[in-house]
Amino acid sequence: MPKCARRTRILWRTLLTAALAALIAGLMSPGAAQGAAEASRTPRGSRPVYSYEDAIRESVWVDTRIDGDADGRTDRVAVDIVRPRELDRRGRRIPVIMDASPYYACCGRGNESQKKTYDANGDPVQLPLYYDNYFVPRGYGYVAVDLAGTNRSDGCVDVGGRSDVQSAKAVVDWLNGRARGYTSRTGTERTQATWSNGATGMIGKSYDGTVAQGVAATGVPGLKTIVPIGAISSWYDYYFAKGAPLYGSGPEWLSNYVESPEARARCGAVQQRLIEGAPRTGDWTSLWSERNHVPDADKVRASVFVVHGMQDLNVRTKHFGQWWDALAENGVDRKIWLSQTGHVDPFDFRRADWVRTLHRWFDHELLGHDNGIDREPMADVERAPDRWSTDRVWPPRGTRAVELRPAKGTEPGVGTLGTRRGKGTETFTDDRRLSETAWAEKIDVPTPEKAGFITRPLARDLRISGSSQVTVTATPTTRTAHLSAVLVDLGPDTIRDYAAAGEGITTLPERTCWGPSTAGDSSCFKETRANTADVDYTIFSRGWADLGNWADPRHGRPLTPGKPHTITLDLAATDHVVPKGHRLALIVAGTDRDLIEPPADTPTLTLDLARTSAKLPLVGGAGSFTTTASVTPREARLDGVAPPRRINPVPGGSTS
Repeated sequence: MPKCARRTRILWRTLLTAALAALIAGLMSPGAAQGAAEASRTPRGSRPVYSYEDAIRESVWVDTRIDGDADGRTDRVAVDIVRPRELDRRGRRIPVIMDASPYYACCGRGNESQKKTYDANGDPVQLPLYYDNYFVPRGYGYVAVDLAGTNRSDGCVDVGGRSDVQSAKAVVDWLNGRARGYTSRTGTERTQATWSNGATGMIGKSYDGTVAQGVAATGVPGLKTIVPIGAISSWYDYYFAKGAPLYGSGPEWLSNYVESPEARARCGAVQQRLIEGAPRTGDWTSLWSERNHVPDADKVRASVFVVHGMQDLNVRTKHFGQWWDALAENGVDRKIWLSQTGHVDPFDFRRADWVRTLHRWFDHELLGHDNGIDREPMADVERAPDRWSTDRVWPPRGTRAVELRPAKGTEPGVGTLGTRRGKGTETFTDDRRLSETAWAEKIDVPTPEKAGFITRPLARDLRISGSSQVTVTATPTTRTAHLSAVLVDLGPDTIRDYAAAGEGITTLPERTCWGPSTAGDSSCFKETRANTADVDYTIFSRGWADLGNWADPRHGRPLTPGKPHTITLDLAATDHVVPKGHRLALIVAGTDRDLIEPPADTPTLTLDLARTSAKLPLVGGAGSFTTTASVTPREARLDGVAPPRRINPVPGGSTS
């Protein structure tokens, strides 16, 4: 065929295709037309071809088979549903994305604290976040569950216990035809999820993600994947660190915070059980065993996509670290994103990439699309604000635990950190007025409240990837003592300001839209940008313990003054690179103000350096730790640069 004829034919084909697309778009609803245009840019994935405006919106109540409020009838949880009407007419069964939460009425979800709203008939109008707007036009059902004791559900909140988990598990069972659903809260008319194919993916941040992990740990059939964001893996570790209280209140506060007014009036007995089962002594009880999902990782059948902020001081990173390790031991399919933020949703720190990745993840796990996401790198890690790297597996292959040891320096309390065993002792006195930032600011200066140990400048980048431990042998002067261990990167950097109000983000007035909207449920959300701070040090991992738990990590006892006690502190999981030329520091001190509660006494503690060490997961093992002979003078650092400001975390979140 002559070239000119071929070009003419291609031109006519292009024009015809464009005209046909315009005609189809004109026949579609505005939301579907927008979705179709979006679909043309989304290869090998579900397409937004179903009407969001005309979607079915309904509520059902699912029987949990638990009578948590002891009123003589089993509790029903409210389940609000949005699903494509077109697929219902065709009798096509579809998968479900679920967010089970206690926050839909009390506090709201997301960066804009959205709450559920309903029309005069009680049918849902607004469901918080973008999940329904984005995924329903792509052929998914979306389900938002009120946990027992919240919003329109019966029962009582038990903060991670059987009732919380069963609230969501019962809905998975109902979607798979194994549980009873009703058209009203108290009526007898039954309803079945004949539109569901049973394949369910759970997602949620903080409390919501915690429930998802708890449901996955039951091994319930039909739950194909979970996406926990900043989630708790063990509720004991939310409130305590080896006996040291992390908050001044227990789970009964959170229960009262999220419960509906009706539930508060009828759930006094459950509140009392929470108080009695979670003593402020920090001792482990059966209540905590019920709320620890890590040992049940061997029951998980679902794939797991973990997201966590490495500077999350609300749900500290120990939670994802121990959960991730347990999943790995049991061969669970998994993926992970680690940001430099605090307790922040990825929709608000990496929005476009997040929605694209989540879309592909659900398409693969729930629709069975072979889109290659399972063959891509397992981990995305934020190295600097908005700068990301990937790893084929996480922690990277070649990561080994390496023991670093503190030793005395030329001044009291300012020691060295290296591979050789130290000698002698260092002494400090707990000062409950000071925090880790105060210690790090004066790392090179002898101060009475801490002992600091510093490497020489690094000869190459040093990457710490995973969970660390610090073993301390300390002799107290009192019968009670708390300990903190902190890892610090000494050197100038620009980081996300995780301790500011936005925990690393600034919310902007501009909005972007993620799917079609209705008059009552907009898909448009405020944009954000990274909120950064210039610092001359970065605290990147922490751990705490009550020294009274030295003999038994689950039960404390009074100390013997003048006697040495050895205890291991579990440091929060992280992935941090200490750059070449920077120094790595280990600080051992007492009360870390605002992050743990102080002990009853004010102890002075003497560290036995020969019996104190840190085990760090170094990428490349022992060979990666090399230092130079020179020491960076203090005046060469960015003195006077303000460290990130401290914020007090709120128990439970208002983790929206």
